[in-house]
Amino acid sequence: MKTLRLSSGIELAYTEEGSGSHTMLMLHGMGSTREAWRKLIAGLKDRYRCIAIDLPNYGQSSDGDFPSTMSYFASVIWEFLQAKGIDSVQLCGHSMGGQIALVMALQRPFAVEKLFLFSPAGFETFASHEKLILKGFYAAPNMMALSKDQIRQNFEANFFQFPADAEFMVQERYRLQQTPRYESYCRMIPKCASGMLDEPVLKFLPSIAAPAMVFFGLQDQLIPNRLVHPTQTTKQVAQKGVSRMPIARLHLLDRCGHFPHWERVEEVLTWMGKEI
Repeated sequence: MKTLRLSSGIELAYTEEGSGSHTMLMLHGMGSTREAWRKLIAGLKDRYRCIAIDLPNYGQSSDGDFPSTMSYFASVIWEFLQAKGIDSVQLCGHSMGGQIALVMALQRPFAVEKLFLFSPAGFETFASHEKLILKGFYAAPNMMALSKDQIRQNFEANFFQFPADAEFMVQERYRLQQTPRYESYCRMIPKCASGMLDEPVLKFLPSIAAPAMVFFGLQDQLIPNRLVHPTQTTKQVAQKGVSRMPIARLHLLDRCGHFPHWERVEEVLTWMGKEI
């Protein structure tokens, strides 16, 4: 782990491995950390300079009362890149990190060479009453009240079949639960959920200049949100988003949940080695 202090005083934790003529920056999803990219980095570091960061309030990065909008995260990423002397990157984004990557590509197209999106948030749209339901679901008291069994069930819901090598994610959350930082974490999660809901990107996707490769697991239990969209399918959501992007390829992976870059990493790496 390395750290970099931004001008705002925020300290970002990150992992940097590999070398190559292109830099790949990896953005984790809501409730995750940079460690969720370790399997993808292992397969890419011979070809790319791979950097995975902990977003503010996540992992080993600074804890504080920061905004949790997609635009805020995109601005933090841009400051990080400037501090590192990096002019442009290929962005990998998972779930919330995918929506942040899309916002970054819209706001600073000159800095984004390509997009690799894994179960990205932002393709699914929500009516006003649906947003209220979801914001209530992610309220801080609900997060604080989760038992260990519920935490495990939530992680298992991210996969078609929970793999043994993902157990560290559960244990990491258990450890966090025993620290004073857990309360801050539980306040931050609803802010991130609101950030995604309040900054939809679907209608702006035709303006995405960067070519994109998009991966979804057909057995994704999180997209679409089953609480408010029980009749929609992952395939429908995925196709709706990709069809609006000027240069994009969609890969739908069978026997795969919300973590394609973990559950089906070898297949993902094969596709990533091909041109978009």
